[in-house]
Amino acid sequence: MDDCIFCRIAAGKAAARLVFTDDDMVAFHDVNPQAPAHVLVIPRRHVASLSAARPGDRELLGALLLGCARVAAELGLDAGYRVVTNTGPAAGQSVAHLHFHVLGRRALGWPPG
Repeated sequence: MDDCIFCRIAAGKAAARLVFTDDDMVAFHDVNPQAPAHVLVIPRRHVASLSAARPGDRELLGALLLGCARVAAELGLDAGYRVVTNTGPAAGQSVAHLHFHVLGRRALGWPPG
């Protein structure tokens, strides 16, 4: 999908500060960080949001969560981190491509919103 910035990043057609890539996903630093450590983990395949995921995406969703844990390990977020996904504009989803935020290196209050 050429109109999706995350699809372009996943295809290597748009620049991003990569943390890692594999066959299923791409992890890169957020251009508008909300914490000292703020990385996005996205599937290479376009899935619009968590609510657009289907039963056949079960393995991909598990891989993405493991990717979030890998990001945290690679960034040394031993003191803790938060993983967030926003679904729909009312929840703050600004790019219609499933993505997980990995946030850390600052105190993250509760409730989050």
